[in-house]
Amino acid sequence: MKFTIPNFLSILRMGLVPLFIIAVIDGESRKALLIFTLAGVTDALDGLIARLAKQQSLLGAYLDPIADKLLLTSAYVALSIPKLNSGAPIPLWVTVLVLSRDLLIVVMALIMYLAAGVRRFPPSILSKINTVVQVTAVVVVLVSALWPKLEPLASTLVYAVALFTVASGLDYIYRTTRLSMQAE
Repeated sequence: MKFTIPNFLSILRMGLVPLFIIAVIDGESRKALLIFTLAGVTDALDGLIARLAKQQSLLGAYLDPIADKLLLTSAYVALSIPKLNSGAPIPLWVTVLVLSRDLLIVVMALIMYLAAGVRRFPPSILSKINTVVQVTAVVVVLVSALWPKLEPLASTLVYAVALFTVASGLDYIYRTTRLSMQAE
């Protein structure tokens, strides 16, 4: 197993998750925003370094998405608790959608691996757009705690998250169905 700078950055991102949650719990929106932004920078850097320095690894292929999901899941759970979030609200049902889609993907990937030996299931364009919308919504929700005029934009983005989460979940179901029919 090869330990690389991108792998270190993914582990660092995981380490920032508890600090982010603590900042949200303490009502320190500015600090939470800074930590979330720093985590985002580590995400961008790990991918860039992995490609440019040819430091892609099997470990990194697992660590990076785990770190991303851990950060986003923590953000949605923490920010959907009204007493913790002083910015625009993230309705609990949106958080449930986000978590359910991720669980669906994990279960489907496991089934595809066990049933058909499919080891690689790359994200679709729709899934990547969904991630961008999810991240943007978290940032704007955090900023709205500091600048309340952004609450309408944050609320709109939260509903966009719901829309893209459902659409990308359906896309995964469609792609998995097609893949399983090809494997038979």
